Amino acid sequence: MTFVVGLTGGIGSGKTVVADAFAALGVEVVDTDVLAHRLSATGQPGFTAIAAEFGEGMLRPDGELDRVALRRVAFSDAAARARLEAILHPLIAADVERRVEEWSGAYGVIVVPLLLEKKGLRSIVDRILVVDCPEEEQIRRVVARNGLPRAEVHAIMATQLDRDRRLAAADDIIDNAGTPDAIAPQVRALDRRYRRLAAPPRASA
Repeated sequence: MTFVVGLTGGIGSGKTVVADAFAALGVEVVDTDVLAHRLSATGQPGFTAIAAEFGEGMLRPDGELDRVALRRVAFSDAAARARLEAILHPLIAADVERRVEEWSGAYGVIVVPLLLEKKGLRSIVDRILVVDCPEEEQIRRVVARNGLPRAEVHAIMATQLDRDRRLAAADDIIDNAGTPDAIAPQVRALDRRYRRLAAPPRASA
């Protein structure tokens, strides 16, 4: 099986930028947020299950999921979040495992925001890579990117490990406190490391 790097980090830390940098090097990448969106699109099993569980109040007039309303419910009500995760996480895990089996490179990356919190995909991960930046910078980026109120960003962050515990669990860390051009050199160095780690041991003479 291909060597698997689990890429994680808090909201706004820059996981997508880092994943894109690996992809630019030809590394196969699976993003669980992208899979969650696909699996909950109209007609998909996640959509059907979410609509049945949460009711028509979570649907927009055009019949699509109201993702904004769903996010607000999930991050303000722990029981609702658990119900949503019980629907989506098994579907996502099965899709990830299928895609990983199809990888052909020396190693690949799966982007899992809750890799350390939920542990559902930890069993297939060989190395944990954390993207890190100060928490205040996370908040600033999410507010600028998504237009969310600071209180809502804090609510999301409260469902994730705090920065110190996340860093303590990391095998590798990318510092994304600075400018975007600082990412590529760090990713290139990790790419070399992961290719070495993924290489099969040489037979002794």
